[in-house]
Amino acid sequence: MSAALAVAATVGLSHVSAVAADPIKVAAIYTVPVEQQWVSRIDKALKAAQERGEITYTFSENVANTDYERVMREYAEQGMDLVVGEAFAVERAARKVAAEYPDTAFLMGSSFGPAKPNFAVFDNWIHEPSYLSGMIAGSATKSNVIGMVGGYAIPEVNRLMNAFMEGATAVNPDVKFLVTFINSWYDPPKAKEAAFAMIDKGADILYAERFGVSDAAKEKEILAIGNVIDTSGDYPGTILSSALWHMEPTIDRAVSAVVGGSFEPADYGPYSFMSYGGGSFIVDENLADADAVAAAKAKEQEILDGLFRVNVNDSEPKSTM
Repeated sequence: MSAALAVAATVGLSHVSAVAADPIKVAAIYTVPVEQQWVSRIDKALKAAQERGEITYTFSENVANTDYERVMREYAEQGMDLVVGEAFAVERAARKVAAEYPDTAFLMGSSFGPAKPNFAVFDNWIHEPSYLSGMIAGSATKSNVIGMVGGYAIPEVNRLMNAFMEGATAVNPDVKFLVTFINSWYDPPKAKEAAFAMIDKGADILYAERFGVSDAAKEKEILAIGNVIDTSGDYPGTILSSALWHMEPTIDRAVSAVVGGSFEPADYGPYSFMSYGGGSFIVDENLADADAVAAAKAKEQEILDGLFRVNVNDSEPKSTM
């Protein structure tokens, strides 16, 4: 965290310097469709910066891992000032390309650390609101069985699911979990099928880490917990609570650093914490018990006040029944 905080101290939070100068050129590389949850939050933050006149923004979506290195090089050759992307499956290739273009700033989603001279990393550390949504789910389940469908069992997913499970068991020690991974970032039919199997085993609440799970919940008239984005408008009466990710604090600091000539290979991950506005917790109070909502909001305030720290557990979560 200290590296990221050093960046904050250097560049501050103001957009003034960026607006006063010519917009910097920013490109993003996505391995999935731009509407996918995780990617959509990055896209949203970059579009906001573009609307403020700080950047020009272009992106490539559905880029295959085998093609990622080529796309990175093309954007660097085009003179992009900042390239944003997701290096989880292409760590070595992405770092190799970045080192070849030291005058380009790279900000990449990564399970690992930053690297000199220009490779900064970020992640969606929304374990805190995930814990809170778990509290809501643990209080709401009647069968004491919660189904959880994830993409891949990587640290970025594991820590959110583990935090959710801890939040649920904190208020309901009797709750059990069914956990499965579909080994895809974007396969709604497969996720929906996995969710149906969990409902058949007694799950009355589903943790929707992937698209498709909430469709199963809606069809079977049970509740779901959202992740990363707010889908309650698409599933009215189904989404009980959600842990939301806000990429703006991360993007804004990176853009300010590039504009100010102070971009460094740092870990921007902590800017996804709730205290920086990078994560938030929402609950449908028409669906949740009032006492459960009050308890979750009290815990949320403890987190914001620094009085409660949600455990970070990157190990693969397992079914408990």
